[in-house]
Amino acid sequence: KVILEMFENRASGVMQAFIPNLRRAKFQDRRVRRALNYALDFEGMNRTLFFDQYKRVNSYFMGTELASSGLPQGRELEILETVKDKVPPEVFTTAYVNPVNATNEERRANLREAVQLLKEAGYQIKNRQLVDAKGEPFTIEILLASPAMERVAVFYKPALERLGIKVSIRQVDPSQYINRVRARDFDMIVSGWGQSLSPGNEQRDYFGSTSADREGSRNYGGIQNEAVDALIDKVIYATDRADLVAATHALDRVLLWNEYVIPAWTLNYTRTARWDRFGHPEKLPTYSFAFPDIWWFDAAKAAKIGGAQ
Repeated sequence: KVILEMFENRASGVMQAFIPNLRRAKFQDRRVRRALNYALDFEGMNRTLFFDQYKRVNSYFMGTELASSGLPQGRELEILETVKDKVPPEVFTTAYVNPVNATNEERRANLREAVQLLKEAGYQIKNRQLVDAKGEPFTIEILLASPAMERVAVFYKPALERLGIKVSIRQVDPSQYINRVRARDFDMIVSGWGQSLSPGNEQRDYFGSTSADREGSRNYGGIQNEAVDALIDKVIYATDRADLVAATHALDRVLLWNEYVIPAWTLNYTRTARWDRFGHPEKLPTYSFAFPDIWWFDAAKAAKIGGAQ
């Protein structure tokens, strides 16, 4: 009597992530942020908490044609060449991927890689605690506003602690959370950015240097990067659709390789449940499942499942 159906969402993109506060010295090294990504066991979390429903986010524009993939080429490569001396070299040589923790062997290997990155960044283990060159312990407070995210943070915590990082989880009421985020008074939050198919000057508010220290902006992590600023301008002043797509690919790739966030997960589908008394065209619009605009009441189906419930 009830139809469960999922419709792909192609009309918007998303980056949901653990966002470290780059204004704090401990998060300013890209190797540290990459190490935090190696520690996130998404596959275990997806299986244990989410019934394997989700996919790991691998783009700031995931789910759209604006998401970068593979290696840069064509117009995108031309755009990236203009900031070549200001971006990580991997931008040109390696396709961005998140670490995979599908097996126990991969989990151990990824934690070893994280330890190596932290050592290269100047940290070492003393008395089972990660400390910097001055002997100061590495600590992270994950700030939350919703109890729904607590189980996620709790799942992430043990892997970070195996690296010697002391982790605390702080859940506060919404007003306090908003005030602390506005004041940039946090180590790490779980948040993100929705993206349209026509990105523009809102990217400055998300990732631009001028918004990093502006209270209330959505540049939560405090990104200040000349290359990112230049690529945002390329997006804003794109001359046509092809140019916009290429510029957005370039921006996406540079944001990813700077490891500004630890990408989380998403499901780029809309879940629906309906009484089986409606019909719709076999081919639906590309960017919407258009309910109820082009759906219709099907009397024959309705008769099969009985009258009003």
